[in-house]
Amino acid sequence: MNLRYWPLLLLLVGLQVLPAQAKPQRIIALAPHITELLFAVGAGEQVVAVSDYSDYPIAAQALPRIASYASINFEAVLALQPDLVIAWRSGNPAADIARLQQLGIKVAFSDPLTLDDIGAELRLIGQLSGYPEQGEQQALQFEQQLAQLRQQYQHKKPVTAFFAMGTAPLSTIANQAWPQQILQLCAVNNPFASSKGDYPQVGIEQVIQAQPEVIIQPVAEKVLADFSYWRPFSALPAVKKNQYLSVNADFIYRTTPRTLLGITQLCQGVDAYR
Repeated sequence: MNLRYWPLLLLLVGLQVLPAQAKPQRIIALAPHITELLFAVGAGEQVVAVSDYSDYPIAAQALPRIASYASINFEAVLALQPDLVIAWRSGNPAADIARLQQLGIKVAFSDPLTLDDIGAELRLIGQLSGYPEQGEQQALQFEQQLAQLRQQYQHKKPVTAFFAMGTAPLSTIANQAWPQQILQLCAVNNPFASSKGDYPQVGIEQVIQAQPEVIIQPVAEKVLADFSYWRPFSALPAVKKNQYLSVNADFIYRTTPRTLLGITQLCQGVDAYR
């Protein structure tokens, strides 16, 4: 063989023997939505620890909790020897994430901000965990169903509603808050949509002035919504007509494929009052 071809031959042989990037075997998820996304793409068996409130799917409930919204248990993380930690860029303390990186731990980030980001997150989590095909499949399925819901509700008659984040203090949603995006898709008019901040506090006088036809309240699964706070305010059309709607808080607040269930639940619930 001509010697001038040896460098090319050696390069080709080298490429054949290089190992593919190893699939991470010990993953820590630092937010409930990340846990749920990992299980959705088929990587549940690789998850060795999660954050507080990571309760879905059921298998996640048996995993150790090593983080809260306020802090990370570094000793627990190091003891688990993860080869990948997936953090929530908007939710986990930046200083804690920086310390993980300083300790030599590989950190990737999840940060869905819009409904459309969920498809991209499924692809990302699939790539990170070694399940790119499953991530792509789940993403396409989510995007198709989301598009169908948008088409179904794009010409619906708007209904004015008050989304009650809480009543002590009285708070709601606005701007780019996750539930606000769902209200918009469902053709629900939020009179506080342009308020300052994504989760503003409001006064009951402001709510009465807005005259909502429906009051929407998120609740935990298997918890009955308590609408007794509203009964004294008969000046509200929603109270006068007894038009209340409770929705599953996990479906509404978590950026996962189950968001589709939250959209469906809220849209169909509002439909009853159009």
